[in-house]
Amino acid sequence: MISQDALIKYIKVTMPDAEVTVKDRTGTMDHYQIQIISEAFEGKNLLDRQRFVYQSLDEPMKDGRIHALEIKSHTPAEAASA
Repeated sequence: MISQDALIKYIKVTMPDAEVTVKDRTGTMDHYQIQIISEAFEGKNLLDRQRFVYQSLDEPMKDGRIHALEIKSHTPAEAASA
């Protein structure tokens, strides 16, 4: 299990400007949906964005604290136009 605050801290290490929204999908604190808005995604395709987020969360992914993760990633411009 990993808390929502801990997830946000991991992400903010690699994306300090990130606006992060976390939702526990099952109530078990290991299945999450996260939305990240960051300049770090500028110029990156969807696959590269996913890889970047997974790199940020490498430790809790490897040790099993995160079992499932749904990622929505946007640049600030994309988020503003949505």
